Amino acid sequence: MAFGTNLHTVREEQGITQSTLADKIGVRPSMINQIEKGLKFPSLTMAIEIAKVLKCSMDYLCDINRG
Repeated sequence: MAFGTNLHTVREEQGITQSTLADKIGVRPSMINQIEKGLKFPSLTMAIEIAKVLKCSMDYLCDINRG
C-alpha cells in the first residue's frame, strides 16, 4: 500500500526511527513497522498525527494527486 511505502520514505529521509515516531504519536514501534509493511492501516486520527510529526501532507502519504 502506498501509505506505508511513503511513510517509510519520509521517515527515513528525516532520520527518524520507528521507535521515535511511535513515541511521538503514542503507539508501539511494531505498529509503525506493520503500517510500513502494509499489514495494517492507521486510523484517520493516527494518520493525521503521523503527517504532523513528519511535517508532510496527507496527500503525499496517501499518494493522492500523483501521476
